[in-house]
Order: sequence, then C-alpha cells, then structure tokens
Amino acid sequence: MLRNLARVAARAPGSTVSVLLRASTIDTQVPEKKADIDELRSLGIQMVAADLVNDSIDQLADVFSRFDTVIGCAGMVAGRETPMKLATAALRSGVKRYFPWQFGVDFEAIGRGSPQDLFDAQLDVRELLRSQDKTEWVIISTGMFTSFMFEPAFEVVDLETDTVNALGSLDTSVTLTTPDDIGALTAEIVFYERRFRNEIVYLSGDTVTYGQVADILERVLGRPFKRNVWSVPYLLDALAKDPTHHIKKYRAVFAQGRGVAWPKAGTFNDRESIEVTTAEQWARDNLKGK
Repeated sequence: MLRNLARVAARAPGSTVSVLLRASTIDTQVPEKKADIDELRSLGIQMVAADLVNDSIDQLADVFSRFDTVIGCAGMVAGRETPMKLATAALRSGVKRYFPWQFGVDFEAIGRGSPQDLFDAQLDVRELLRSQDKTEWVIISTGMFTSFMFEPAFEVVDLETDTVNALGSLDTSVTLTTPDDIGALTAEIVFYERRFRNEIVYLSGDTVTYGQVADILERVLGRPFKRNVWSVPYLLDALAKDPTHHIKKYRAVFAQGRGVAWPKAGTFNDRESIEVTTAEQWARDNLKGK
C-alpha cells in the first residue's frame, strides 16, 4: 500500500504520504524492521508516532486532523473494537476522506448474524459513516486475498493429498485479489480524478468457482486433484462444535456464497483496464514444484 501510494503521489504535486506507527517501531534497531523503516523513508514517506490500541479516540483524532485522507490498514488483528474506534476518531478529527479497513467481502450482502461475527463490527462502521455527511468515505471490496485460498490452514487446497475441499459446492464462486494488486489499485482510487465519494468500489483479481480452482491446480502442477465438497450444513456443524475457531467461521461464510463473489467485469480494475494477477498466475508464481 505505502509503496504504491508513494508512487502515485509523485504524479500529484504537493501530495505527501505519512504512515502511523508505534514510536518503538519507528526507532527499532531490529534489522528486519529497520530495513522496512529505511525503505519507507527512502520513498519520502513521513513517520507519525501513535498507537491505535493504546491511544484514546481523542488522541487519534488529533493525529488524523493533520491530514486530508486517512486509510485504515490495521486489519482486525488489533481487536473487534478497533475498526469502530478508528472510524470514530476519523469523524471526530474532521478529516476530509476516510478509507476504513474493509478490504474484503461485501458485508452488507452477507448481512448481520453471519457465522463470522467480526463482520457485524464492519457493518457497524458502515452505518456510522453513512450517518454523517462531513467526512467522505470510500470502501474498497476486494474479496478474499488470493494467497489465503491456498493457505494450508484454510484447508481448501490440500497439496499433500492433492485435494480441493470446495466450500458449499464446486460451483460456489469466490472473488480473489492479491495484496499487491489491492495496494496498487487503492493508490489509483485515492488519486483518481473523478473523486470517489461515499461509495463502495469493487475490485477483482479473479472470480472463480472451487471447481475451477481444482482445474487451475491440475494445469499448473500437472497432476490430478480430487474434488471434495464441504457442504454448508457440514461446516456449520463443525463451527458449532468449535465456535471460537476463526478459520471455521470464514469457511462457513464463504460456503454460503453470499457477498463473497462478484463478476470481474465492471470492477474498477476492469473499467480502467489495469492488469491484475489471476488465480492461475498466482499459482504459477507461487506453487510451481510443490
């Protein structure tokens, strides 16, 4: 995200990019982290010290008030309450435009009370943003991160047994976009000349069925893959037996097939003819020889 924002900001004279990090991260002497900080500085990115978890809403609002646009990139790892805390701070700051961390599925199409309870917190943020008219907001829907589809912990793709465990059915679709493409496309959206205001922008690196995922693996790896179906009732039952398991929550949501896929045609990258990484390209780049 930061590399691409710095790249695109160079086309907009007078624009600057800053990143909010803990003071301990900015001053780190850990070689790997220090290399990242040095790279950001070399790109002209300024450092802002703050703490999303421990600072108050008012403290964060004071930081945000120095900027025209705030982009949330903290994810959900900081806790269920963090998205609402950041959105509240952004509105209180009077920032002109806010991009919340909603780089994922279409939460409204999924609706409240889904197997993944974290999604309700994202819907709370959307309701808050829509309830006011002083700060513009832009939500970017990306679908699943492409790499997550092939993550061993997700268990959809099992390379040890050459099996694809389809969520819902072999014909259930899912939209996939790589983090690199999300960063590049978000930077273009931030600086897009027809300014996006109070709307959801859809991206898609690829939209495929689980059956097509198996086909892709067979082409890329040159060996047959078994196709197994994990039905919605099966996944809901597995979740009921282990209700705090986040991966099982995600599997149940994606199996239901609602709000997790949309056609690639008509997305921002399709309309702008911006090249993105397909599922097959990702597999060829990352799975060859496995």
